[in-house]
Amino acid sequence: MRRFEDKVAVVTGAASGVGRATARRLAGEGATVFGIDLNEAGLAETFEGIDKGSHLVVDITERAAAHAAISTCVDRHGGVHVLCNVAGVLRTNHLADVTEDEFRLIMGVNVGGIIWMAQAAMPYLIEVGGSMVNVGSSSGLMGCAYQTTYSASKGAVIQLTRTLAMEFVRSSVRINCVAPGGVTTPMTATVEFPEDLDWDLLGRYAGFREMSSPDELAAVIAFVASDEASAMHGSIISADYGITTG
Repeated sequence: MRRFEDKVAVVTGAASGVGRATARRLAGEGATVFGIDLNEAGLAETFEGIDKGSHLVVDITERAAAHAAISTCVDRHGGVHVLCNVAGVLRTNHLADVTEDEFRLIMGVNVGGIIWMAQAAMPYLIEVGGSMVNVGSSSGLMGCAYQTTYSASKGAVIQLTRTLAMEFVRSSVRINCVAPGGVTTPMTATVEFPEDLDWDLLGRYAGFREMSSPDELAAVIAFVASDEASAMHGSIISADYGITTG
């Protein structure tokens, strides 16, 4: 498939996990990919074998940095047709142990990063009838113990998607959200759980099937971003192996 031939796709969180898989998937389907992350070495590894595109170290929690990144993409590649907001931060903690630094980091990346990237890219997306895909989480659709800030941030991503979809409903841009459950990524592999947690509560979010692979999620994101999903706007697409089914 060459669904993204002659299109420029911006992917945040492109240095690893779902972001890396998405960047490679879109490139494999013909896109010129502009990858963004704080991890320069990870970005370089992602782009090994990607023929068209470039990458840039960017702190998306800063509005000016996000706007500068989109300007760089336009200067290098001529525009923006697809924006995939994949970057995310996960922490687990008892409510009493949530710190201001943890709160600011999670909200800054998971919510602020999407707002600033969307703000910067929207004029270009509207111009070409482009597509934005935000990565939410099953944690934004259900209550998850020990994920106070993370769940709040992903719930915000879901409402942000719907809100932007309404604001721009009269334009040609499409804005959607893919909400995965557990995914086997470096982020989930290194997550630290708080002491003295109730494992019965935690088990409620484990689901009945295996965790997703980054490639599985990249396939869903690519479909939602593509013209094949032309009827989708403001949609929240669960890709969680049934965790939020019941």
